[in-house]
Amino acid sequence: MIPCNPINRKFALIVFLLSLMSLQKISAQDGKALFNNNCASCHSVMKDMTGPKLGDVLQRDPYNGDMTKIVNWVHNVDKLLASDPYYKGLMSKFGARMTPFPNLSDKDIAAIIGYTEKAYADAQAPQQPTGGTAAPEAENKNWVIFGIISLIMAIIALILMQVNSNLKKLSDDREGILRPEPVPFYKNKVYIALATMIVFVLVGFYITKGAIGLGRQKSYEPRQPIYYSHRVHAGINQISCLYCHGNAWESRHAAVPSVNVCMNCHKAIQSYEKGPKLYDADGNEINGSMEIQKLYKYAGFDPANAAKWNPSMAKPVEWIKIHSLPDHVYFNHSQHVRAGNVQCQTCHGGITEMDEVKQFAELSMGWCINCHRETKVNFDYTDSTGNKFYSIYERLHNDFRNHKIDSIRVKDIGGIECQRCHY
Repeated sequence: MIPCNPINRKFALIVFLLSLMSLQKISAQDGKALFNNNCASCHSVMKDMTGPKLGDVLQRDPYNGDMTKIVNWVHNVDKLLASDPYYKGLMSKFGARMTPFPNLSDKDIAAIIGYTEKAYADAQAPQQPTGGTAAPEAENKNWVIFGIISLIMAIIALILMQVNSNLKKLSDDREGILRPEPVPFYKNKVYIALATMIVFVLVGFYITKGAIGLGRQKSYEPRQPIYYSHRVHAGINQISCLYCHGNAWESRHAAVPSVNVCMNCHKAIQSYEKGPKLYDADGNEINGSMEIQKLYKYAGFDPANAAKWNPSMAKPVEWIKIHSLPDHVYFNHSQHVRAGNVQCQTCHGGITEMDEVKQFAELSMGWCINCHRETKVNFDYTDSTGNKFYSIYERLHNDFRNHKIDSIRVKDIGGIECQRCHY
């Protein structure tokens, strides 16, 4: 029998511990990703937003540590809102109805709550004093340390090269070997080639990094011809996104609503008086009633002669497009909104909290692919709410029934194939 080396035991133990740590980190990342994709548009860990904070949700009534009640709420929002006084009170308090998420499994919900509980506990823990200055991000700090170490190593390497050259010169002089005069470093072909390679790599890196960002408009927030507050319309007044952007349900483009759609409400709502104060991105207060008057100018509408208004005389508002994709990219709103049940906030952010809309996500290929890798598909096709198209994936259905896989994600049905978005 071959004896086991103690060093190998220690090495195996270290590998095992690192594996456990990596599994814990992956689990935490899954909970964070699920929270950001499904909950962050309406909920925060630390404070109330459109919905209540989730940091200490398990400690509050009626849950008291019972995860099954949270799962029941997420899966059966409509049923509980109609029958449970507690949830009726939540809707009355926050003025918004939660969207049900039947596609989230019990494990998904547990991962989300696990992440929010940990984030909340970490935030409550005593913090080390920082002397009044913000601590740098860990990633930037690591890059600085890496750069300093690389510089020190480069200096040591140059010193050792010079020492080696001097020692060789002394050895040759002692043995009477004639050596040509050393070539200055700026004429040395090795140094010139090395410097050229370093410059080429650095210049190429920054050019590539800049080129990748071309056309991306994250946080783009143009000044529109009419100040339109999504916070007032979609948030406070709870106007459905699909009322104005109905094309998102039926077609590739969400489209911008016509002036006549706006006038469906603003024939009657002719002034802004009871809503919260409005401010632009520079902090200047906006007169909501004056913005409605701008709409009337485009519509050709005279409030004093409302009965004589002719909708055919309306002129389109020159809205500035915010979200743009390259011409070689195919994106279909109806496929995501209707077939995939993707919430608008997933791509557009907390739209119900925005006054002047800005681009929330970078909308890059990597961003879309990551979403397709993580998003689970409601794969049932047997009832009226299911997608009959999924019936063709017999192998995936068999694997799911036999517990070989616990869920089907967009990537499993071709969501990361090139031709799905590029054709």
